[in-house]
Amino acid sequence: MSNRDVLIVHGWSDSSKSFSPLVDFLKSAGFNAIGLWLGDYISLDDDVKIEDVVKRMEGLVRDKLQAGELKAPFDMVVHSTGGLVARQWIITYYLDDISKCPLKRLVMLAPANFGSKLASMGQSVLGRVLKGWNNWFHTGKEMLNALELSSPFQWNLVQRDLLVPDDVSDNRSVYGEKGVWPFVLVGTHPYNSALRQIVNEDGADGTVRVPAANLNTRGITIDFSKDELNPELRPWKNRSEIMFPFAVLPDRTHGSIIDPVGADVTVKDPIVQQRLGTMIIKALNCDTFAAYQQIATDWSQISEATAALAGNDAARAVMFESDTKAEYFHQYIQVNVQVVDDYGADVTDYMLEFSGPDYKRNDNPTVYLHREVLEDVHANGLNAAYRCFFVDRTDLLNGFYKLIGKTVEKNLTMSISATPPGDNIKYFSNAKRGAPGEMVIHSLDDNDQTRWLQRNSTHFMRIIIPRSPSDKVFQLKR
Repeated sequence: MSNRDVLIVHGWSDSSKSFSPLVDFLKSAGFNAIGLWLGDYISLDDDVKIEDVVKRMEGLVRDKLQAGELKAPFDMVVHSTGGLVARQWIITYYLDDISKCPLKRLVMLAPANFGSKLASMGQSVLGRVLKGWNNWFHTGKEMLNALELSSPFQWNLVQRDLLVPDDVSDNRSVYGEKGVWPFVLVGTHPYNSALRQIVNEDGADGTVRVPAANLNTRGITIDFSKDELNPELRPWKNRSEIMFPFAVLPDRTHGSIIDPVGADVTVKDPIVQQRLGTMIIKALNCDTFAAYQQIATDWSQISEATAALAGNDAARAVMFESDTKAEYFHQYIQVNVQVVDDYGADVTDYMLEFSGPDYKRNDNPTVYLHREVLEDVHANGLNAAYRCFFVDRTDLLNGFYKLIGKTVEKNLTMSISATPPGDNIKYFSNAKRGAPGEMVIHSLDDNDQTRWLQRNSTHFMRIIIPRSPSDKVFQLKR
């Protein structure tokens, strides 16, 4: 077993006490028990930002390394918001020279890498009663702002550690063979307990959506400013041209993902029950980059096996003690959108509309698309220019495309319209009612490799629309 030190970091509204089962498991597995460090940070006070936690964490890590109490390189296991803490720490202090980073293996358990729907509820009256009752009704406002779906914090972070936007020349990387090796594990089973069921949604573990955990992400700029009918598409580069190990486990919730032995959900198959612990140990013991990439391949097969449960009632009955819905195991896509005008200013009042070929507002495919495929649209509370779209990929492929018929192209089209800011300005000069902008964003005719929207992934889409002043804004008179 590895003799590396391991730093364990919890999530929002939690503490290191929750990791006692994981610590006991690692000890029983023969792991270096002396080298297990539990990190605690304030997450429910409204004035504490993730950046504040990161600054304190760096100071403590430096002190322990210099005192010889913590040995480099060490590994890290993080849960939920701990994923954002770890990523922010890495790029804040080691982006310039990743060889100086003392971290090697980063095992992420249900990380909220791209937000959580629960963050908005956390700032509501219900959240303040449930989480802030003993804390002067504080719930960690700054933390929750960062955690909210499609937050500006997440956009800033992803453009520094994972993606290179089309207008940026910086291509420094923190992940890869000579950098940090992340591993991501997430469940897709909702909570069973009565109160916790409030936050359940399909394609999530009760708190974090499956695609919101996955570090394998993509970005693109869609620019209508030069040609309103044919936008320019500028894909963003990935800073690390590797596939990060990512697995979707059918039996784990957000709570049980940190306990390899216990579980919220009872499964009949002991191999499934023990798989989480086996995968954590394998990640911590990964010793070569070739082995790291093989784990990525192996874990993708586990994710596909989880997805296959959606269409196999008999397999679900064999695996679980109680009934489970097929929708729990659907594959989802998350799309984070930011709309700006050609000056770079945020556009906060807009609408994205999705349709298939021969679009009619009341036809069966369109109704099905908006009722079953597009599961949720969230406008960010800090800035409505940022929005998150949650798409049921399984229903898109198996439902929507079958409804649109055999004689037409199997395409999903997106159009954008934006409310003019006033009488003197409108968007899209040729538009009669907001915008003509349409484009195909998904096609069944493309294969899995060439299709831009990928299963179980979050995508970043920046849309630039032209701002058109009327003739009376400036005139020349003889």
